Amino acid sequence: MASDPAIAQVTMTLAALAATANTTRPSGESLPQQTARIITGIDAQLSDPGLATQGAWELVWLALSEANANMAFIARSTDGSNAFAVVARGTDADITDILEDLEVGTVVPFPESGSPTPVAVSKGAKEAFTQVTTAVSIASPSPNATLAQALTAALKAAPSSPQPTVYVTGHSLGGCIASMLAPYLQAQTWPKQPQPQFAVMTFAAPTAGLQSFVDYVDSRPWLIDERQNNAYDLVPHAWADLVTTTEWYPGPGPQATDEVKLLIKGFAQRTKGNVYVQPGTLCLMNPGYTYLAKNLVNKTTQDFLAQVAFQHANATYLDLVGAPDVPAGPVVTDVSPTFGSAGDTVTINGTGFSPDSMVDFGTYACIDPVVDPSGIKITAKVPAGHGVVHVRVTNTLATSPPVAMGQFAYGGPAPVVVSAVSPTSGNVGTPVTVSGSGFAEGATVYFKDKASDSVRFVSTGEIIATAPGLIDVHQTVDITVKVGTATSPTSPADEFTYTGR
Repeated sequence: MASDPAIAQVTMTLAALAATANTTRPSGESLPQQTARIITGIDAQLSDPGLATQGAWELVWLALSEANANMAFIARSTDGSNAFAVVARGTDADITDILEDLEVGTVVPFPESGSPTPVAVSKGAKEAFTQVTTAVSIASPSPNATLAQALTAALKAAPSSPQPTVYVTGHSLGGCIASMLAPYLQAQTWPKQPQPQFAVMTFAAPTAGLQSFVDYVDSRPWLIDERQNNAYDLVPHAWADLVTTTEWYPGPGPQATDEVKLLIKGFAQRTKGNVYVQPGTLCLMNPGYTYLAKNLVNKTTQDFLAQVAFQHANATYLDLVGAPDVPAGPVVTDVSPTFGSAGDTVTINGTGFSPDSMVDFGTYACIDPVVDPSGIKITAKVPAGHGVVHVRVTNTLATSPPVAMGQFAYGGPAPVVVSAVSPTSGNVGTPVTVSGSGFAEGATVYFKDKASDSVRFVSTGEIIATAPGLIDVHQTVDITVKVGTATSPTSPADEFTYTGR
């Protein structure tokens, strides 16, 4: 664990706040609009006394790079400790995109580190670092300033006592960028004495550089130089020893499928022989794999990747360091009805809906949606559009992720979705209740690629099907429903395990 758990809680909370409004509104918004949304959301959370930051921090500067690629912000304490935080956010995406994001087959010099001898980092990490250090704020506070300029001004205005401390932090790719920002900032000339002391605390960071980078970073005088990693988070193993994760997960699982093993080995080969090394002191959490998503343990590619996402999530790291979770953004659970035409009224169900929530059907914005005071329901008029689209809700905290039960089909028929199966395990001949939407008389229910020979239609949201015989009756399979030409997408929610008895 961290040498100072309280610092880990505060820095991880600040790192989690970097994910605020990290997804552009589906119907589109300008960089200034998204920047303003991020600032509003972070300001609100920094003033929240219920978080580990205790309402004792304020935003000093924030800049979002072009195309929403990277973001960084500076915050300062308001409790008299004379502490500052430089927080980096990397590209936010699924795990596969994270592993593809950094170009690690090519290494480049990193003179910005201040090292008197050459040090090497990946080309992708250097590009992300450059985006952060050259980004200029376009809104208050500290408009028209780069990160270094804003930190210089903040330190100049700070009291001389106690000695100012600058914490450099970030989660995931933000942690990778932070490991480069730290030596860069430490090498700057600051406006007055005493010079600030620097502390580095990263979370779940993939590797930025080679041994030369690590040797220099580890030789510098840091107040703290630690990397906080969940022992069963795949991302920090990129790119030092990514292939070791093909042996995951221990019981109760999920074990890596052959597809997963090929995927990971393919990513590991992207280094093209470059040997990456992690800087700082490793502080390992969850070494016994006691913290896991217990509903994602089947030996399937979907469960493995979903467990990886869970182990890597901000919320997981906040839990592991003992910090309260940051406020959740909006989540859509389902919409009703799921098909219709422009002008129809649709009810959107979910959580985290706030009065400022905006609704999009695909890339088309709704006009004047009505948010119920309960925060769990929105009524909206369907905008113009076509095809099958995801209904998503955006506010100052986030944009809801796309979900299968949150789809709307213009002109119909309703999207076919499986949301749950019960029981989730059994033998050949077990009757299984399949829940979802878009079901109809004559639907075919498949267990993997074998059709059930006994299907009873109950309603558009429920079908009962008997598990057919398979060659291998010791496996987990997806249950899919086919109505006409439409087949339900697969997800961990539709999995059924043959017990072989």
